[in-house]
Amino acid sequence: MPSANYTREIPQRYRLEASRCVKCGQVHYPPRLICPGCRSRQFETVALPSGGKVVTYTIISVGPSDFAAEVPYALGIVELEGGVRLMAQIVDVPPEKVSIGMPVTLEFRKLYEEGKAGIICYGHKAVPA
Repeated sequence: MPSANYTREIPQRYRLEASRCVKCGQVHYPPRLICPGCRSRQFETVALPSGGKVVTYTIISVGPSDFAAEVPYALGIVELEGGVRLMAQIVDVPPEKVSIGMPVTLEFRKLYEEGKAGIICYGHKAVPA
């Protein structure tokens, strides 16, 4: 498990930041060091929109120990406005009501508590729009 200090140093996890290749314009999330399209190493930081739609999903019935109290829950691929896709837990809706194409908004929330010290880890969850 990563320490709290490590995860706080990853801006894309907390601020929904991606990198856009200066040469070809492709947007990458998470940010990359080399553009797979044109092999450029020059990027600019861009903020991603929080709105999108569910592209695909699955219902988790037996989850990892950090999420055992939440089963069953939906985990899906969300395509944000602009085309970037990311994985997020879909919350605030019964798992059986989740559908492909459902509009969602990403919200910054508590994900889980890490270790015996109870370090709180945060990230984004998809909420019906």
